[in-house]
Amino acid sequence: MFALRIAPVLLFTAFAAACTALPAGRDADFPHAAFGLSGRVAVRYGSEGASGRFVWRHSAAADDLLISSPLGQGIAKLTRRHREFELVTSDDKTHRAADAESLTQEVLGWSLPLSGLPDWVQGRADPARPAELLRDAIGRTAELRQDHWRIEYQEYEGNRPSKLRLSRDDLEIRLVVDEWVVAQ
Repeated sequence: MFALRIAPVLLFTAFAAACTALPAGRDADFPHAAFGLSGRVAVRYGSEGASGRFVWRHSAAADDLLISSPLGQGIAKLTRRHREFELVTSDDKTHRAADAESLTQEVLGWSLPLSGLPDWVQGRADPARPAELLRDAIGRTAELRQDHWRIEYQEYEGNRPSKLRLSRDDLEIRLVVDEWVVAQ
């Protein structure tokens, strides 16, 4: 039962077929490119929690986010096509809403901040909304506050965040990015 309340993932191989690893010299171009991430996620909300793996492909027109159990069993798939959001659970039930936050809150019991996440995973604020930033000694974002969320950048791999902690009210989402990719 609980597995249905945390969004899931299929294998990274299907996702990776459309992407390649980001070349080392392209960091300056990365913030404006479509991207993909794979890694691990842990969610704690109220007295409940869960962990798993995720694969996420993002572009201006679409998002495909899959989260699986630690053993790789897909539980759900969240998609965005322009302004249409859909969440399909492991029992093949399809749910739709006007935004990812209300959709994930309704189906999973916690809100995924998909509107800010594309910028936040890159260590920057969404420029369209007010934000507070703290930087570390070498100029990278150490903490970001936006949309009532606190994003702590706990580790970097080069200039890219690799370990983040997002918190708001009684919800905490921890992301560990194992691989960055750029869509071709």
